[in-house]
Amino acid sequence: MDINVDVKDSKINGCDAAGRANLRIDIQALSAEDIRRNVKNAGVVGAGGAGFPTHVKLSAQAEIVVVNGAECEPLLKTDQQLAAKYAEEVVQGLQLELKATGAKMGIIALKEKYSAAIAALRPYLTETVQLKILPDIYPAGDEVFTIWFTTGRRVPPGGIPLDIGVVVNNLQTLLNIARANKGFPVTTRTFTVTGAVNRPLTVTVPIGTSLQEVLALAGGGRGDDLAYILGGPMMGNLVADFTTPVTKTTGGLIALPQDHPLIQRKQMPLESVLKIARTVCEQCSFCTELCPRHMIGHELAPHRLIRAVNYKAMGDLATLSTALICSECGVCEVYACPVGISPMRVNRALKSELRSQGVKYQGELGREDPMAQYRLIPSSRLMDRLNLRMWYKEAPLAAEPYEPVEVTLKLQQHIGAPALPVVQVGETVHLGQVVGEIPEGALGARVHASLAGVVLKVTPQSITIGKGGAAT
Repeated sequence: MDINVDVKDSKINGCDAAGRANLRIDIQALSAEDIRRNVKNAGVVGAGGAGFPTHVKLSAQAEIVVVNGAECEPLLKTDQQLAAKYAEEVVQGLQLELKATGAKMGIIALKEKYSAAIAALRPYLTETVQLKILPDIYPAGDEVFTIWFTTGRRVPPGGIPLDIGVVVNNLQTLLNIARANKGFPVTTRTFTVTGAVNRPLTVTVPIGTSLQEVLALAGGGRGDDLAYILGGPMMGNLVADFTTPVTKTTGGLIALPQDHPLIQRKQMPLESVLKIARTVCEQCSFCTELCPRHMIGHELAPHRLIRAVNYKAMGDLATLSTALICSECGVCEVYACPVGISPMRVNRALKSELRSQGVKYQGELGREDPMAQYRLIPSSRLMDRLNLRMWYKEAPLAAEPYEPVEVTLKLQQHIGAPALPVVQVGETVHLGQVVGEIPEGALGARVHASLAGVVLKVTPQSITIGKGGAAT
């Protein structure tokens, strides 16, 4: 069953021309191979992280599937809104993943404050599809932490969830799995636009829409002296170019004043970060005590890494290599450190250097911190520490998807090899048509036209499509 249908009349993934989202899937009629093939053909990748091709993840055999809907980054609201609106499809996606992986249990992880999403999902719960309510802490949405909260199992450092029989997917990925098995490829992305904008909202836009157009949907920024974060405030990066297109993994767009402490920290050059670490670190170890990975038994100890960088004789390769298991959640730099050091930035630099030398982490899982439950960071306290309370706004899910006049589709929106263009300049394409194919024998994901129109430009990095001249 090779589903690659013409969806030129569709307005959004998983909806027909009349906007009917919950088209039925006969799951019993689909084999595990059918499900994986449909997901591969639809170009589904992990929507909550680096974009690992989902069809590969579904090829694994697991005991438990965890749906990560915790969305721990402050200000972002996408997962809870999608779960509330498309609860049946979320469960359909989970049931499909259970069948593909052979898992016997599916757990949907949400925070208690997501009351609308919880209420919408409860009617669909069964013995094999369960709901787990997580505390409102940061980083509840971190993959390793989510597994620990929902199953009690701990992913070994340097390992993957499958090492302990678990597969994790983001909630938006589950929707795309369900829609892939209805014949709809991934052509849109939903994410929150908030902060210092005139009209905070959660948008659904075609992949390839420019960030400038996305910002305009939110009424633009409130003032001229603003900076923008792509992703969440803790782990996101500053936007340098507003012609940058939306991808399958775009997590959010947040506007903040240029003088906001988060912006100033993200703008600080690495040389300054290292200088501060050398001059003011007092080895208090707060960064280690509050490190989420350290809490669950990973060897990572940020204060020791700072010491190793400051005093070369104090750092052997075994110590330095623990930087490789840092999740870059940012707790150490924006919450734990009392003197403004950024262990995360130091770890990031170490990781880059170690990987360039082919170094791999060789440690083992240690003892769980018996005080872990008392060291978890409440999201409300984090918001206050980050000075984000005034920017915590309602960002309602937009009722209608946006349709631009032009999109630029990156050919690498995922882990692995970039897709190869299979269209030429001047060619007319329809919505959902394959325009980028997975290279033979490579890890990758397909790219589909998110707009009906004419191919305007093709490079090894991207394909640009302009509206008009659509195939009929």
